[in-house]
Amino acid sequence: MSTFDPDALECLAAIVEEGGFERAAVRLSITQSAVSQRLRSLEVQVGTVLIVRSRPLRATTAGRLLLKHAMQTRLLRADLERDLKDLAPGVSRATHDEERISIAINADSIATWVVPALSTLAHQGLGLEIITDDQDFTFEWLREGRVLGCVTTLRQALRSCKVEPLGAMRYLAVAASGYAETQCPQGLTPHNFSTLPFVAFNRKDDLQSEFVANAFGLRQVSLSQLYVPSSEGQLRAVRLGWGVSVLPELMVLEQIRAGQLVDLAPGKDFSVDLFWHCWKLDSAVLDSLTHALKVAAKVVLVQSLTENSNLAKDLGHQKIV
Repeated sequence: MSTFDPDALECLAAIVEEGGFERAAVRLSITQSAVSQRLRSLEVQVGTVLIVRSRPLRATTAGRLLLKHAMQTRLLRADLERDLKDLAPGVSRATHDEERISIAINADSIATWVVPALSTLAHQGLGLEIITDDQDFTFEWLREGRVLGCVTTLRQALRSCKVEPLGAMRYLAVAASGYAETQCPQGLTPHNFSTLPFVAFNRKDDLQSEFVANAFGLRQVSLSQLYVPSSEGQLRAVRLGWGVSVLPELMVLEQIRAGQLVDLAPGKDFSVDLFWHCWKLDSAVLDSLTHALKVAAKVVLVQSLTENSNLAKDLGHQKIV
């Protein structure tokens, strides 16, 4: 089996992650010509093209396989870094880009429960890169070998990967109290949803239409939508009276109780099952990530929301083992 130059593999990863040769060169502190030479040497060794020079740049099938190998190499370095810290705990080591662990998480989970879940690992020095995408599309980042794990709605595991059920995230249709009073005093109904603007995450987000279809037993719905590519931004837009949005109960429950927001469809909440997928590798770092997410999800997604106070206690005992 061929041995691949680690610098060339990291160069390939930088090109894909940065979206171009120039930005990859800046990140690696080398010239753009050197980036091209490293990629070319890797392509010669493999015997095929690894990057399609399109806009945006994309990895070929062979390129994705080598990208996955580069990510696995990063994971091995992260495991080694953990072991070295255990041997010399007083020595501080900087985290470099090539040592970061990349995972893809849906925006609603980032806005609610994932950041607290991973805080202990971050405080222990684990270099993390969290990539956000729609919950139905984070899986593609794993399929392409660009991340080590992802939180997604898809159940089926990829080959060489494992999947862990996390639980269901509940969603409510909400609007600002003033907006609801004037624009939809009867709440969300089968007769007015088509006249109300909905604030969605982006054009890939079909959660708004799925909620309405499920609430009123419809096969297909057409909505007037505005797009704000951030869960927090969606919530802020709703509070400013832009319209209606279907948002995680974890984000809006306290504001509903305070009278700032109105649940427009009581009893018609919509649940989305979430799953953690990661490569099936013998890695203490990957095991720690999996454990952290499962512990947090068990409290926040599966158990009663009133038990959220247990989250900090549970997470406080996590360590990279």
